[in-house]
Amino acid sequence: MFTPSLGFILLFVSNPQKSSLFYQEILGIQPIEESPTFVMFALKNGVMLGLWSKYTAEPRVESPAGALEICFPAEDVDALYEYWGKKHAMIAQKPTDMDFGRTFVVIDPDGHRIRAYKLLKENR
Repeated sequence: MFTPSLGFILLFVSNPQKSSLFYQEILGIQPIEESPTFVMFALKNGVMLGLWSKYTAEPRVESPAGALEICFPAEDVDALYEYWGKKHAMIAQKPTDMDFGRTFVVIDPDGHRIRAYKLLKENR
């Protein structure tokens, strides 16, 4: 029987090595696997983040980046915004209070959206 649990997030990128450097900078972790066409990070909660060359992925990747977000909880959204800003992450949304909590969004080298957030206490 199938038990749903998230194991991987795969992002299709133009240059896995360049994208790897970006994610190493903002996440502060090293990849656990690297090849010319694929890089893998192990996130703290056990989910894996893979960066796969969009030129070698099968079946062929036809969709543009930016249609989804990777979202990371953060205890201090503003401090993380400052930290990621020093890593030269492209900012799509500055820290903002929204109906669910405080949040901001950066863009990776391929245009994938990365959201950091802290939920309001009543939403937890």
